[in-house]
Amino acid sequence: MIKKDLSIEFLGVKFKNPFMLSSSPVGNCYDMCAKAFRSGWGGIVYKTLIKDPCDECSPRYDMLQKEATPFVGFKNMEQLTEHPLEDDLRDIRRLKEEFPDCVLVASIMAGSDEDWKILAKQVEDAGADMIELNFSCPQMTDTHLGSAIGQNPDLCRQYCKAVKSATKLPVIAKMTPNITDMCEVALASIEGGADAISAINTIKSILNVDLDKEVGLPIVNGKSSISGYSGKAIKPVALRFIQQLRDNPKTRDIPISGIGGIETWRDAAEFILLGASTLQVTTAIMQYGYRIIDDLCNGLMHYMEEKGVDRLSDLVGRANKNVIPAEELDRDFKIYPKIDDDKCVGCGRCYISCYDGSHQAMEWDKKTRRPTCNTDKCVGCLLCSLVCPVGAISKGEVVFKPGRGKGRKTKDVII
Repeated sequence: MIKKDLSIEFLGVKFKNPFMLSSSPVGNCYDMCAKAFRSGWGGIVYKTLIKDPCDECSPRYDMLQKEATPFVGFKNMEQLTEHPLEDDLRDIRRLKEEFPDCVLVASIMAGSDEDWKILAKQVEDAGADMIELNFSCPQMTDTHLGSAIGQNPDLCRQYCKAVKSATKLPVIAKMTPNITDMCEVALASIEGGADAISAINTIKSILNVDLDKEVGLPIVNGKSSISGYSGKAIKPVALRFIQQLRDNPKTRDIPISGIGGIETWRDAAEFILLGASTLQVTTAIMQYGYRIIDDLCNGLMHYMEEKGVDRLSDLVGRANKNVIPAEELDRDFKIYPKIDDDKCVGCGRCYISCYDGSHQAMEWDKKTRRPTCNTDKCVGCLLCSLVCPVGAISKGEVVFKPGRGKGRKTKDVII
């Protein structure tokens, strides 16, 4: 069995591995967090503490499916802790007493400078290793709570400053994706004293609508509401925001804890390559339980072995340089599809998709039920390879476009 050192330092705190429970239903009490620590998770962001506990609705979850695939996306109408504050502080204290070598991050939310300060001092006294400021919960409707904070640079700066004046612990500002540009609010949080950014929280959504009852799902006594969308489907959005933070000279060096659709070790590796040092998980745990930590760690160790890397930190941000503005992409060539007739099952998906959705380059022999590519029409989009259900179409010949005065030259092409 391959063994690699998955430990990583984040804000001066050493994690035995980069995987944490995110602040959510999966880290809601002592019993849950203790089981997660025993299962091998590197850290926990305890579910968000607030002065007064929330009164939750029922039911409060829904999921987006595609054909036979469940949990493409997940809707969560849950808010913050439903426990009295003293109970959560007691659980945090007990967890740190019993698991002193495991990292516990306390998530907090408040609506005034004074309440932010009080909560920060309370979780520090309870033994938390770090504090995460919830500037991103999509279910809060108050203009000084949740994602309303994360959309307002002045509030981010103000509340970070308040918290840092009350604690010596490292502070992470959790960003909302319900915004066009995260860099401005992230920078404002750092200016206020935050030490790092976590991104992203859930995306505001209406996931499904009951066509008979004419109401969004889940239905709560005949009504529903806009709330957070999570799971595998939001991973591309999360990666985009992290890349933009790394792309901006003013936010490039801010430590990032990555969140959003991490379900497998591959997802984890993608976040790390784009600049995240620690990784937070919720929806995958809700599907499969804490046991997925074994798969996450084992897969990441094998990937490190494959890349010849001994330290996880050596992988952080290695892909950032390869994400460039669209106008800088090399447009001198196109790649034709390569069709493997032995694998082809004659379903015609490539032909239909190319004709109805692309450039009518895929031609169809009705007698043999086999496709061929008309290279006079093919633009090299490779949609055909994506829709093929059996992997019979791959990248084939690289052809350079005519010069047309653009100074195009033959070169090596990485495909």
